[in-house]
Amino acid sequence: MAGLPERRDPSQLRVSDADRHQVAELLREAAGEGRIDLDELDERLEATFAAKTYADLVPITVDLPVQQHAHASAPTVRGTAPATTTYDTSLALMGSASRKGAWLVPERHTAFSMMGGVDLDLREATFASREVTIVANTIMGAVDIVVDAHTVVVVDGVGLMGSFEQGRDRVEAQLSPDSPVVRVKGFALMGAVTVVRKGPPRTPLRKRLTGG
Repeated sequence: MAGLPERRDPSQLRVSDADRHQVAELLREAAGEGRIDLDELDERLEATFAAKTYADLVPITVDLPVQQHAHASAPTVRGTAPATTTYDTSLALMGSASRKGAWLVPERHTAFSMMGGVDLDLREATFASREVTIVANTIMGAVDIVVDAHTVVVVDGVGLMGSFEQGRDRVEAQLSPDSPVVRVKGFALMGAVTVVRKGPPRTPLRKRLTGG
């Protein structure tokens, strides 16, 4: 659609020397704990210092439990494979827009609905940084945002003859100092912006029956 900003993939951003050194330190710690042997350490260090983008660094540490601390600016993997499909905007004009599954949430995402609905499901998403901001605006419509038990939510919006709120949690929050943060800002004019905490998405019945 004309006028929309060009999509940008944060995983393709260039890494810095500091990022490479952080990953190298993580690898040395993993070797010291016996998670990888010395040959693997040498191979992964070589790949680390040859890395050009954050996407290059992800496979080097993806099988290590502390992988998400390796580089604060890189995409934060939260239990799913790193996603490369990203959206800067979600727009619904007298219709609907949905973002779900393994998608990459940029540092700032803008959602707008007018007499329509936008659904943003972040439970299987990868975050471009530890803290992301969603600017959610609606006029006589709805923006529904779903997060998992491990995500910190900060809701700071205005409801004008409407509501802008965090709904009742469907599962108990399980937060830690390393939990990602989602800030939700904007306004709801005669509409609703709602954030709800839910459990993991259910596998579609067809996949459960076929084992796919």
